[in-house]
Amino acid sequence: MLALDVTQLNKTYTNGVRALHDFSLKIQPGEFLGLLGPNGAGKTTLIGILNSLVIKSSGHVSVYGHDIDQAFGQAKACIGTVPQEFNFPVFERVQDIVINQGGFFGLSYSVAKKRAEKYLSMLDLWEKRHHIARSLSGGMKRRLMIARAMVHEPQMLILDEPTAG
Repeated sequence: MLALDVTQLNKTYTNGVRALHDFSLKIQPGEFLGLLGPNGAGKTTLIGILNSLVIKSSGHVSVYGHDIDQAFGQAKACIGTVPQEFNFPVFERVQDIVINQGGFFGLSYSVAKKRAEKYLSMLDLWEKRHHIARSLSGGMKRRLMIARAMVHEPQMLILDEPTAG
């Protein structure tokens, strides 16, 4: 089974801009991939489609065998995404941001709390767990977003512009 199977994916926005044209990609479990291209090449559009934030025009996408149109919840559970922009509630505590993300994926509070400790510790943020997220440095905020993406222990991690910040 492929980790990611994208076949003849197309996305044309309502203003006529074609972001993706017959794009195909196959990724095996355990593989690493870097998508490189100029601004406007469709990299972020592809990530948006994988996360159901952007509706594809046509084509087929499956994540670990789950079609994103037919089994979106199962496909989404396989993916952890770190977007290029900080998009967490800046007035919440660091630990709560990670725990709440676990709740979005159906984790019980106790499981989400244990995993928050695991990933915040792994990313050297455990000592900051009671701080308000806004008080973190840029690099700490980036690591917080990684912890949040990992809390449900996805099979695939997507980093959009990982060197930003």
